[in-house]
Amino acid sequence: MNTASKPTEPASGWIEGTDHFLPVRVYYEDTDFTGLVYHAAYLKFMERGRSESLRATGTTHQDLLDGDMALAFAIRRMDLVFTAPARIDDALLVRTRFLVAKGARLQAEQIVFCQGQELTRAKVELACIDLTGRPRRIPKAVLAKMMPFLCTQMT
Repeated sequence: MNTASKPTEPASGWIEGTDHFLPVRVYYEDTDFTGLVYHAAYLKFMERGRSESLRATGTTHQDLLDGDMALAFAIRRMDLVFTAPARIDDALLVRTRFLVAKGARLQAEQIVFCQGQELTRAKVELACIDLTGRPRRIPKAVLAKMMPFLCTQMT
């Protein structure tokens, strides 16, 4: 009988320096009729990357909701550049880098790679909001957990 302990959660990528990496497989549901990844699917891949990056800092979306005031991160702005397509069955890697956190804003950069080739790049600005949609400062406890993962430059 195997007595090794079972992990409580599935693997959600890894951290190298300040960057979080999340492996993603392209499934049929991610593609259009040509077999290429539909542009909106990259947004889903990046959302997963941001969620897992936040989790890797020690904070979850549920932690934000359960705090003194229920909060969430919402996309305020996202600039995307599509360079090359991904195809069904490709193994992708989503790199997320949190750049700056100030007040209610969090800036991030994300890149989706396939076999080392950059496919899509995004500059993302998130806003910390309450459940009415009003901006709120990122809680100090969340900022403290994020500090080791913040960069100061865009690449």
